[in-house]
Amino acid sequence: MFQALILAVQDNGRFSLEPMRRMTDDVLFWESIRNTILLTLVVVPAQVFLALVMSLLLVSGLRGAGLFLYAWAIPLGISDLAAGVVWLSIFTDRGYLNSLLVGLGLGQTGFPFLSYEHPVSMFLAVAVAETWRATALVMVILLAGLQVIPKDYAEAAEVFGATTWQRIRYVTLPMLRPSLQVALIIRTILAFQAFAVVIALVGRNVPVLAEEAYRWYGDLRNPNVAAAYALLIMVFSLVNTAVYLRALRVRDEQVM
Repeated sequence: MFQALILAVQDNGRFSLEPMRRMTDDVLFWESIRNTILLTLVVVPAQVFLALVMSLLLVSGLRGAGLFLYAWAIPLGISDLAAGVVWLSIFTDRGYLNSLLVGLGLGQTGFPFLSYEHPVSMFLAVAVAETWRATALVMVILLAGLQVIPKDYAEAAEVFGATTWQRIRYVTLPMLRPSLQVALIIRTILAFQAFAVVIALVGRNVPVLAEEAYRWYGDLRNPNVAAAYALLIMVFSLVNTAVYLRALRVRDEQVM
């Protein structure tokens, strides 16, 4: 981290803000920020919601819960790049999704989901792939949190006539805040670092911050600007971490 900080403020071995200037002057700078933030805003809430539903189902005594747990945890054993390749086989022009659409009579050639002419569908494809890839991680964190919550509270609420939704809202979720906090922080940091899935699915048609850092380091041979991008990713991650910690701390005080 300190090495990256030093590189980000150096030019030819001397202190300089030239790497920062070149980063902000990059034609893809603002687009990569926009795509990264949008991807985070779409993926993280979707993952937390899906993971919460999955975790609640697993602790509710669902029949075959162990089988569902193993099935839902499969993405944890797949690398980011492999996950991108899996979804590439689904969304490509002759992929499984278009084959299904053509088979159902919903088109003759399918839809070019990953074409640069359709930026919205490209972005949504990346969002779906990212959501699938890391929802299992959030699920494991929330499941661990649910398993340490005493059942007495929910049972007492049920005795007093609380519905399932009321028990989740007023008993489970408040006691799950520490796990939610951890899940949000980890997942947001990873969302800002999204790279392999994006490259595998859409190449550089949807630029993101981590991809720009790689481009400046690998293609343009400029580690200083690459370090500036890495530093920006770290700043975004720290700011979001502070926001999560502050927001959840305030809510805990209100509950108490």
